[in-house]
Amino acid sequence: MKFVSLKENLKQGLFVVSHVAGKNVNLPILNNVLIKTEDKNIKLITTDLEIGVVNTVRGKVEQEGSFTVNSRMISDYVNLLPNKKIEIEKQEESLKLNCDNYNTKIKGQTAEDFPLIPTVEKKNRIDVNINDLKKSLNQVGFAVASGDSRVELSGVLFSFEKNKLTLAATDSYRLAEKQIDIKTETQEEIERKKIIVPSKTIQELLRILSGLKENGEIQGDKQEINFYISDNQILFTTESTELVSRLIEGQYPDYKQIIPENTKTSTVVNRSELIRAVKTSSLFSKNGVNDINLDFPEGKDQMVVSSTSGQTGENIVEIEAKNSGKDNGIIVNYQYLLDGLKTIEEEEVKIEVMDNNTPCIVRPVQNPQYLYIIMPIKQ
Repeated sequence: MKFVSLKENLKQGLFVVSHVAGKNVNLPILNNVLIKTEDKNIKLITTDLEIGVVNTVRGKVEQEGSFTVNSRMISDYVNLLPNKKIEIEKQEESLKLNCDNYNTKIKGQTAEDFPLIPTVEKKNRIDVNINDLKKSLNQVGFAVASGDSRVELSGVLFSFEKNKLTLAATDSYRLAEKQIDIKTETQEEIERKKIIVPSKTIQELLRILSGLKENGEIQGDKQEINFYISDNQILFTTESTELVSRLIEGQYPDYKQIIPENTKTSTVVNRSELIRAVKTSSLFSKNGVNDINLDFPEGKDQMVVSSTSGQTGENIVEIEAKNSGKDNGIIVNYQYLLDGLKTIEEEEVKIEVMDNNTPCIVRPVQNPQYLYIIMPIKQ
């Protein structure tokens, strides 16, 4: 194996794939990156047996072959090299790197021991705008359940219907849902399909997409990411990168039934003002409970955010709001409320309340495609 690539190209490729390679004591080769040259392409590959990432690096292939070296070692070394071309060649049990006046050999392992990356047949392609997908995954991903108690809640639900994709996540205390437009090759194949993508995969995908944007691979607002689904795998592809992941098996709960169909009170409030009021009240919430009161007085253009603690005192904030409906109030976890408000970009949010025994709804006024629900704290 022998090839030449610019430092910046190799650095970017290693950034994309190296995060998946970790400290695996039982299978040390998983800490390595597989470097493979074939069909005039230079490919960098890593896997943790649940996620696999393949990045194609620009460069000139002089001899085909493959070899694996420690992912962190080669990433750290390449990052320190001058911005010039790097000549890389496999020599016996080492990888030789020459860049200007820097010469090194990194010991590694043969590629035969590296696990195979699962292949997903590229049929029934789904296209999604990259910026739409990034924003939407950030708006729902934080609500995924942590821990292993309910494995089906440890991922994001992808529900397909016609030309729409609905993303949803819940940890039983709050729920986030976002709908985005998609394009499909064969409508019938994807109709009403539901899959659960692990949270770890979502975070890795977001990290990769952010890296592509920062390095200029994604330009403008129209570039799309493609993905393909098999029985138990999903494949995301961009121009230079492929990410394949297992899917979570299990039945996602029918979360639609907890969305209140009717509300007695609604208010429209400035998001920034509400965040400030919630943060000040959070200082006086009860430890371990994180409770704050949201009150919507009938006939008044204000919302009252308050909290009381026997140890720290009390706090009341009145902020301007447009109330409609009956006099009402609800007690919620302030951290859950802040998590949802931070993902909304619009400056006006709408809060809908039935009573203190029913989840409240938070949504941007201008974007009905996003929905956030918080379960109340019952006294």
